[in-house]
Amino acid sequence: MLDFEKPLFEIKNKIESLKESQEKNDVDLQDEIDLLEASLERETKKIYTNLKPWDRVQIARLQERPTTLDYIPFIFDSFIELHGDRNFRDDPAMIGGIAYLDGTPVTVIGQQRGKDTKDNIYRNFGMAHPEGYRKALRLMKQAEKFNRPIITFIDTKGAYPGKAAEERGQSESIAKNLVEMASLKVPVITIVIGEGGSGGALGIGISNKINMLENSTYSVISPEGAAALLWKDSTLAKMAAETMKITAKDLYQLEVIDEVINEPLGGAHNNVEQQAKDIKATFVKQLNELQRLSSDELVETRFNKFRNIGSFNES
Repeated sequence: MLDFEKPLFEIKNKIESLKESQEKNDVDLQDEIDLLEASLERETKKIYTNLKPWDRVQIARLQERPTTLDYIPFIFDSFIELHGDRNFRDDPAMIGGIAYLDGTPVTVIGQQRGKDTKDNIYRNFGMAHPEGYRKALRLMKQAEKFNRPIITFIDTKGAYPGKAAEERGQSESIAKNLVEMASLKVPVITIVIGEGGSGGALGIGISNKINMLENSTYSVISPEGAAALLWKDSTLAKMAAETMKITAKDLYQLEVIDEVINEPLGGAHNNVEQQAKDIKATFVKQLNELQRLSSDELVETRFNKFRNIGSFNES
């Protein structure tokens, strides 16, 4: 239960209590139950249509929030996972393979969090090592060779900052991905499904189209990290989230992303199948648009997209 959800749980508990009392004592409390259920529906809509940035950060971090592997079966057909960077090892925090999107062969790449403690340790909490980014690049170059569009799922707090990752060239692997993705001659579509953190997210995010789920976040640093740097106090993360413009709505207004995909009331975890259908519809629409462009036009529009982010004044 998140802090802003407490009023909803109080109403739910009252409803359950009344239902138990009705069944146990054989009394008719249906009118009271109906009133509370109507109140719950109104309060739910009120809360989830007026979420603050920090509320959305909390939703994006939910353990039960759907991951890349949760969405793939609903969006793609005949997915085959491919492994390894052909250099060091296979990184479970970065998954990828080939599949069909509405009949079109595509390459799918995404960061993968764990579903429980054991799985999180195996997946390194979705924080990829250099070999993860090198695997992603290998699959992207393969996709370019066979003229397959690329679809990437961003869902990470950031690239893994450990000693071993740095020794194997973490920053170089990400930098190389940025350069190579900028010049890919096939359509590239990205979606942020949870947290999109720092260069770890950008390492698979140089795309023609960038989408975000309604309750996802995309930022150069976490709110806690920003608060620690700006005010020397990580407990001011809520204030940092308010000022950083990291939500889908803010980034759409700033023209950093192309589309915000709405979530079911309460978050994507409440109806994964419906959320996946909405994501798929966006992918199909955008892919149809991009496939009308030549390879040179794809590269040029991708370059201009990132070149035009932000604003400045000349004096």
